[in-house]
Amino acid sequence: MIDVEELIGLVRSYNPNTNAALIRDAYAYGREMHTGQFRHSGEEYFTHPVAVAAILTEQKLDDATIITALLHDTIEDTKSTYSEVAEMFGKEVAELVDGVTKLTNLQLSSSETKQAENFRKLFMAMSKDLRVILVKLGDRLHNMRTIKSMRPEKQVQKARETMDIFAPLAGRMGMQWMREELEDLSFGVLNPEGRNSIIRRFVTLQRETGDVVHRITHDIRAELGAVEITAEVLGRAKKPYSIWRKMEEKEQGFSRLSDIYGFRILTDNEADCYRVLGVIHQRWRAVPGRFKDYISQPKSNGYRSIHTTVSGRDGKRVEVQIRTRQMHEVAEAGVAAHWSYRDGVRAQNPFAVDPAKWIAGLTERFENADDHDEFLEHVKLEMYADKVFCFTPKGDVEKLPKGATPLDFAYAIHTRIGHRCVGAKVDGIRVPLWTRLKNGQSVEITTAEGQRPQATWLDIVTTGRAKSAIRRSLREEDRERFIKLGRELARVAFDHIGKKSTDKVLEAAAEQMALPDADELLARLGSAELSAQYVVGLLYPDIAQDAVDAVDENRAVVGLTEDQTSQRARCCQPIPGERIVGIAQRGHGVFIHSIDCDVLANFEEAPDRWVDLHWHSGTHKPVHSVTIEVTLSNDAGSLGRICTLIGEQKANISDMNFADRKPDFFRILMDIDLRDTQHLHAVVMALELDNSVSSVRRFRDPTRAKSLA
Repeated sequence: MIDVEELIGLVRSYNPNTNAALIRDAYAYGREMHTGQFRHSGEEYFTHPVAVAAILTEQKLDDATIITALLHDTIEDTKSTYSEVAEMFGKEVAELVDGVTKLTNLQLSSSETKQAENFRKLFMAMSKDLRVILVKLGDRLHNMRTIKSMRPEKQVQKARETMDIFAPLAGRMGMQWMREELEDLSFGVLNPEGRNSIIRRFVTLQRETGDVVHRITHDIRAELGAVEITAEVLGRAKKPYSIWRKMEEKEQGFSRLSDIYGFRILTDNEADCYRVLGVIHQRWRAVPGRFKDYISQPKSNGYRSIHTTVSGRDGKRVEVQIRTRQMHEVAEAGVAAHWSYRDGVRAQNPFAVDPAKWIAGLTERFENADDHDEFLEHVKLEMYADKVFCFTPKGDVEKLPKGATPLDFAYAIHTRIGHRCVGAKVDGIRVPLWTRLKNGQSVEITTAEGQRPQATWLDIVTTGRAKSAIRRSLREEDRERFIKLGRELARVAFDHIGKKSTDKVLEAAAEQMALPDADELLARLGSAELSAQYVVGLLYPDIAQDAVDAVDENRAVVGLTEDQTSQRARCCQPIPGERIVGIAQRGHGVFIHSIDCDVLANFEEAPDRWVDLHWHSGTHKPVHSVTIEVTLSNDAGSLGRICTLIGEQKANISDMNFADRKPDFFRILMDIDLRDTQHLHAVVMALELDNSVSSVRRFRDPTRAKSLA
């Protein structure tokens, strides 16, 4: 633990006019309040607030923020009070400490609906004073650096919360270095084997190729020196998690991944940034589609830089970021640059964003969310997504998340234009509505009076605003269709247990679920918001489901130890009658895969994670969900017929989604609860014999297991 004079020295290095006496008082007060308290590692607890304060000095923050870091746990964990802190250190510090305390008590990783409401409170706290979040991020960073002293299950919980909430929040605030470190520390907890494998491969690569970073840095300096451009060149290998994410996104192995090195070039002025860009592109071949100019189109958090990727030595791709030194300060500190000090005065960086304007712009999009889930969707989209800037035919700029489509663009202009969209032109060329937009493109939307939103649009759009508007329209437009489909799903599910789905029964179910009427229940069944199996179980929980000799579903698999939990892998959905194997996953138990699952190839180099399993002999209950893809003609009664055929085979339809809808044919994904492979064969045979069915196949999707690979 650094002593108080060392801490004051860190602050004085950028703020000679610091109130050293007040920092000494805060240090002494915090130490006294935390006397007798210890961390999981056995260290004095006060080492933690001091470490957080030291982290914040790296961002050259003001005295109030540093003092808040020293006291941030006093009101929550000691006998200290708000009034006492206010009296000793001023109202500003007391408000900040109180804000951090309230933020600590929010269960941001909760899976309940209250998570969205807690996000609202998070943004309220941010809107009062953004320094509350800066202290909280420093607090989380130090906790992640020392996480190994916690219990394993607590480590996983904290790491997941950090990966889902705090790392993207740091990135959204422009503090990219903190985001990368938080992600990498979380990665080391959530997937230590994956991280270690990346590091091992890096060591091997360096042994084979030498110090690539040093060679490329030398090459860039030589090229800039030849044209007399003064600039600082920095190079580094990317963080293990960043490389892992690229491997996942591009579905490539490490050996095929090229842009694993990053370089920054810092210039004296903006004109030199573009001169440097010309030098780089003249010397090395630019990679198409990998150029972004955030100087002419800055990010909303103040970030300015030119990004380009070029083919460097031996054809290896390297990413180059070009910016001025002032831009670099904001790139490192993000929104926090607003409070940075230099030589005793607030640094007047022209690129630093006004926090009040930044938070107002961030929250503006959330005000129209209809419910908590939509608000949460907006928040996560805003935190995770980069931006693209596109132009209307009149030259106005629309700001959208990275990955947005012309349909998102239409809804960004006006909901009415989105609803009536039938086509789009990008840079004068007609393109499909699912095209991903790029920076600087001009987008023209074509509308038609009779057009209405379609269900497939939900898979096309990425913005919360568009998704919300489409869902709202579909609920209104398709209510009758959902009611009709829901009635058919209910009939099949109730027939399966020998009961009738009468109006009286449906009204009773709606009443138990606090829904206004049976039509609302049926509409939710038809739109897949509820499953028919759930409704049946709600009304008839005690009905015997299978024969007495049926296998206990909790003991359906043989080969697990007493302390191992298991679940069927969603990628291959194995069922009794198939050969299976288990893959152990830290924190998730054992995932059961069929022996021919494509995902197993990802674990060929990890034989210690394979578990020898087989199904328990006997009659299994029809609880093993399998997805089948059915293509059938769009004829009157065809859907009802195949639902009846499945019901006649004593199988239950637990979910149904229209994957494709054409005037003559439907393609439907149906989740069916089955006993075993013979039961599946009987269902498929029954469907194939129907004249309206064009094809039936078992649907398997390796991407469902992507996060577990």
